[in-house]
Amino acid sequence: MRLSAIKAWADKNLQGDRVIWAVVFALSLISILVVYSSIGTLAYKRSSSTESYLLKHTFMVMLGLGAMWFAHKIDYRYYSKISRLALWVSVPLLLYTFKFGTTLNDAARWITLPIINTSFQPSDFASLALIINLASMLSKKQQNIDDIKDTLIPILIWCGVICALIGLTNVSTAVLLFATCMLIMFIGRVSVKYLAMLVLVGVLAGAAAIHFGNRWETVKKRWDAFITSNYSFQATHGFIAIATGEVFGKGPGNSEQRNILPHPYSDFVYAIVIEEYGMIGGVVVLILYLILLHRGMKAAYNSERAFGGLLSAGLSFDLVCQAMVNMGVVVGLGPITGQPLPFISMGGTAMVFTGLSVGIILSVSRGEQEENWGQAAASKELTAEEKDLDAKAA
Repeated sequence: MRLSAIKAWADKNLQGDRVIWAVVFALSLISILVVYSSIGTLAYKRSSSTESYLLKHTFMVMLGLGAMWFAHKIDYRYYSKISRLALWVSVPLLLYTFKFGTTLNDAARWITLPIINTSFQPSDFASLALIINLASMLSKKQQNIDDIKDTLIPILIWCGVICALIGLTNVSTAVLLFATCMLIMFIGRVSVKYLAMLVLVGVLAGAAAIHFGNRWETVKKRWDAFITSNYSFQATHGFIAIATGEVFGKGPGNSEQRNILPHPYSDFVYAIVIEEYGMIGGVVVLILYLILLHRGMKAAYNSERAFGGLLSAGLSFDLVCQAMVNMGVVVGLGPITGQPLPFISMGGTAMVFTGLSVGIILSVSRGEQEENWGQAAASKELTAEEKDLDAKAA
């Protein structure tokens, strides 16, 4: 009886792709365990208790899940209507961040919200707005997709402006967002010659961000260190954490590098995952993200509307690509970027925007399921009517 009640509650409240729900719950649980294990040094430096940071992080995880639930309850087509407004709002927010942003972890990417005293990263908001609006613009222009003036020029302008503004303070996020835009346009049947135009716009946007921004020297140093294998203190101890974790790990709470690594609860949280849970734990996390990508792309494939398909594909790729970059950096496959691990790294409003992104993907899969159910119900009703007519005729 109890199991049936739980199933009935889940059917009513957790709609959409159940596998995505399970993956997100698993990643959230891993996040709480690993962050609690790795915040001891931070709590000591700030003369606070680890429990207080655990409660705050757990609250943000729950807030992200709440945002995901709220977003999946809304018809995904509604997001198309507000995406252009969100883009216009994101432009002054990104400019304000560049000029007056709060510096955290040696980067000025945040705005501190008054009263609640919480940091907000406008690039998360702008990325989500651009992906939704790009999917919306392409879906509406499928019949005249090669029209340069009405279709491609607005798309190229928005991609260039938003990526350039993000690149002023956060180059890696701008590059990932640009790659996501390329994917959405490719899926949206934009021809190769126009994709080449987007690449040109990206080069110009990148040049502008480098010239006017404040991250070029940092980017250059990190690339030089990666190419010459002159690994930083952070990267070196990340490698030590991975090497000493071996296959099965040291066990929960037994990490040694958490007291040495800078930011073991955010940028290098994957190193703590491997040190405590071994290569098995690291592979499990990797597989969870791959499942998330597969289910997001499946929702895109099953969507009968161009907007739903492009939206689900773009958001899925953006999230999982960010995760792959983070994990790749930790294991030495790329230069340090500062990208967090979605759903696992300790964060503030980033948890909320990640939850919103997955909630929109769930809204797409939920919408298609309800439409398929509606078609099946209509088909059953039609079959019943035909049987009645046959019976009367007989």
